[in-house]
Amino acid sequence: QVQLTESGGGSVQAGDSLRLSCSASGRIYSSSVVGWFRRAPGKEREFVVIKRWKTSSLKYTDSVKGRFIISTESATNTVFLQMNDLKPEDTAVYYCAVGSQFSTMPSDYNKWGQGTQVTVSS
Repeated sequence: QVQLTESGGGSVQAGDSLRLSCSASGRIYSSSVVGWFRRAPGKEREFVVIKRWKTSSLKYTDSVKGRFIISTESATNTVFLQMNDLKPEDTAVYYCAVGSQFSTMPSDYNKWGQGTQVTVSS
């Protein structure tokens, strides 16, 4: 049973950077897909980026392309999200998730972390 724990959120100014981490306990299968999603106040949860655990296949939502970078570290079962040039519209609770389908739909993921708050002020 995989359990996910996010960390690294905080309150920053526009243009700053943050690095989120998601530590997974338990085995992540090589065929799994890991992803970062976010929920802004008053909005539905949306995908930010997804990546196959063991390959380079990934997909970013358009609004973060060129600013956010996902990476994985197999030795420690950790997923990172490097967020650069943060904007106020990036303010949200960020969640990591693990699933079996290469999907941008939150409903296709069955393992979720508790979330970490990112607040970007202008």
